[in-house]
Amino acid sequence: MTQERRLRIALIVVGVGLVAGVYPLINLWPAGFRWQPAQPEYEQMIAVIMAVLGIFLIRASRDPFNHLSLIWFTVWSSLAHALLMAVHAVMNLHAWVHLVGDVPALVIVAVVLTVFTPRRLPSPTRARGSTP
Repeated sequence: MTQERRLRIALIVVGVGLVAGVYPLINLWPAGFRWQPAQPEYEQMIAVIMAVLGIFLIRASRDPFNHLSLIWFTVWSSLAHALLMAVHAVMNLHAWVHLVGDVPALVIVAVVLTVFTPRRLPSPTRARGSTP
């Protein structure tokens, strides 16, 4: 399986997870995914933003090497989001369960995309007989 194919699959899996998973997780496991005090408007806004990001990752899966900035944005924004949530979870003893809920979920997204996304694009093959 090529690197591009693995990246395409990762983008689809992450994208579908963001589209279909964020809002249900907030409601199915509130301790791990809902911050207190509960703010339904905030939860809906973050779920919509994540769903839109998921849709764009799914679209990027068609030609991932031309969407590297979106992929790297997802990696770095997920890490930044996870770090900030981890700091808040550590500072608030009632929120510690987020260290096993939404914080690792974001880190997993970042790690999966990092593993499958090339740091550089493969150089185009030189035409036979051409001089360097």
